[in-house]
Amino acid sequence: MTKIEEELLKKLTIADLERANAYAKDLGRGLQIIRSFPQGVTIFGSARLPQDNKYCQMAFNLGHRLAENGHAVITGGGPGIMEAASHGAYEIGGRTIGLNITLMHEQQPNPYLTDCLTFEYFFARKVSLAMAAKVFVFFPGGFGTMDEVSEVLCLMQEKKMPRMPVFLIGEEFWKGFDKTIGKMISLRLISASDTDIFKITDDIELVVKAANKIGHPKVSENFYDGFREASAIAKEP
Repeated sequence: MTKIEEELLKKLTIADLERANAYAKDLGRGLQIIRSFPQGVTIFGSARLPQDNKYCQMAFNLGHRLAENGHAVITGGGPGIMEAASHGAYEIGGRTIGLNITLMHEQQPNPYLTDCLTFEYFFARKVSLAMAAKVFVFFPGGFGTMDEVSEVLCLMQEKKMPRMPVFLIGEEFWKGFDKTIGKMISLRLISASDTDIFKITDDIELVVKAANKIGHPKVSENFYDGFREASAIAKEP
């Protein structure tokens, strides 16, 4: 620790230290649970969609197919898309991990989880959802989903996290996002090659194929250890 860091540490209040300890505790609990199973497929999406919605039905089918192929399904643990994906995997005995969070609305864990942990802080939950994944899937959602997809794409773009396959499921929903990406490219806010990070599709089998191509990492291994990239990238040949 440098002298400057020591001086700054001395200026921290008791409240600062208590806050930092609470952050560390929440993150530590998350890391502990994700180290108990091999990296799987993390699925994001709205908590507000009913189970008969077409996107929930797609999420159910995806969860089912992933479990059939031996992949753990990781979600935020709540209702909507998260419940649908968990239900699909749970129905055939798959492992479904729910990383829940305390919210004003939609905070109850869904009943199709084999493992569940409730977080206090969004950042700790997002770190855990990311480190649990060998493939990322984003279904339609609101501000929370937009925050999650933006952060994952940004961190991969800046090489701050391993490159993993990223799928945005729902071509109709994501076409506006794709149009915005096109405007970003035209204004040189991002590079055209940045679009290689993700794929917009309605074909859930592409997700299953990407997960199968990566295979089943050992519980003791994680792509974040040594910062290794996944072997499958979300691009159609």
